[in-house]
Amino acid sequence: MYTPEENTPQNNKVSLLNFIEKHAAIGTWEFNTKLEKITWSSQTKKIHEVPLDYEPNIELALSFYKNGDNLNKITKVFTDCIEKHEDYDIEVQIVTATGKDKWVRAIGTAIIENNECIKVQGLFQDIDKKTKDAYALAFKEQQLRKTFETALIGMAILDLEGNWIDVNKSLCQTFGYTKDEFRSHSFKDITHPEDFRKGQRAMIDMLNGKLDHHETEKRYINKKGEIIWTQLFTSIVRDSNNQPQHFVAQINDLTEIKKSTEKVSQLLVTTEDQNKRLLNFAHIVSHNLRSHYGNLDMLLDIVKMDLPETTENELFPLIEQAVSNLGDTVVHLNEVAAINIQKDLKTEPLNLLDSFNKAMSSISALILDSKTSVSIAIEPDIHVKGVPAYLDSVLLNFLTNAIKYKKPNEPAKIEIKTSANTDFIILEITDHGQGIDLKKYGDKLFGMYKTFHQHEDSTGIGLFITKNQVEAIGGKIEVKSKVNEGTTFYIHLKKHD
Repeated sequence: MYTPEENTPQNNKVSLLNFIEKHAAIGTWEFNTKLEKITWSSQTKKIHEVPLDYEPNIELALSFYKNGDNLNKITKVFTDCIEKHEDYDIEVQIVTATGKDKWVRAIGTAIIENNECIKVQGLFQDIDKKTKDAYALAFKEQQLRKTFETALIGMAILDLEGNWIDVNKSLCQTFGYTKDEFRSHSFKDITHPEDFRKGQRAMIDMLNGKLDHHETEKRYINKKGEIIWTQLFTSIVRDSNNQPQHFVAQINDLTEIKKSTEKVSQLLVTTEDQNKRLLNFAHIVSHNLRSHYGNLDMLLDIVKMDLPETTENELFPLIEQAVSNLGDTVVHLNEVAAINIQKDLKTEPLNLLDSFNKAMSSISALILDSKTSVSIAIEPDIHVKGVPAYLDSVLLNFLTNAIKYKKPNEPAKIEIKTSANTDFIILEITDHGQGIDLKKYGDKLFGMYKTFHQHEDSTGIGLFITKNQVEAIGGKIEVKSKVNEGTTFYIHLKKHD
């Protein structure tokens, strides 16, 4: 039942105090200097994490403060409050009864009678979360500041009008300005005239909330008046009310990359022009040689018919052989020119085992006659990208070479297997034949008209054409060899997905 006494001003005051203590995490305390007795409110005890029936004394109260600066600080201000009547309001750390470090705000004021301190009353507030959050924020700001200053990429903070608020060391080095010199210029002042309006629409959209960042390439002018190519990344920073505060810009110097790219482009143009000239030269040479060869061959036929006695001259066979060799050279030049002029070759999936069986079938008589043994370890489902005619030519050339350059008085022995990496099927062909001195001939191995063994059928064109065919379909050839032990060719052929 309600009684009038329950609503007295005194009771209302106590209720309000309890409400404040509970919801603001603020406790009260009092120290009677005459009785040397200290009392804590329930909230103060809660902050110290002690039971509600805990009875502190002055020594116990001070023992909660963390040793070192914190204990020294509270001891001094508490003593000065009693002796000098000086109020205090400090932030210190305590160690609670459960062993937790906790930041608190300690406030004390002296109650004076007859110029003597009879009591010290105060407040005790738990500010642990707020303080730790503040320290964490300060640490993050310090780290961000350190990152900003030491970043290898140029960074800047600009106001909403495009004026520099702050710049880092890298940006100063890129443009040649000091920080003070930067502040005397606006963002627009150092922008290349032709790029002045570049990105303006994006800046307006960022201010209006339509964009939060923008990236573009842009040119600037450094202190020496030189053009600087950059990759500019700009973002906008807003406050808790979503109002724009400032811009943050990252400016990456691309000048050297641009110069290098231009040099590469010029080199590519020059190389392409030279390649076209070389191909034109090859076509002209092969065409003219073909004409001359045709004339010479026709003249020899006429001589044979009209002057048969001339064929008995000992020089005639030499002339005939020279003309025949000229004809072979013309054929080879045409083959090489045809391979190199074709661009965007239409490749198709080719079954590698089927292609090998086809090549083996084509030279089956040669294999039987030479008593060659062939070991093939190719999975039946391996497919590569290629041009059928090119792959047939490549396989036939390596097989016939393996037989041609076998060890004297021994049948040829050929081992064929495959391996794979991310992009290629690697075809390994080992011949166990005469081998090649790679230290002596390695850089000439795939050269035109280069031979390394004495053999009547050696022309020095096979490997040259084969290499061109493999490279034309996106592959490559590697080789390992030892004299009198044999040679292994590693033909990298593109996988078919």
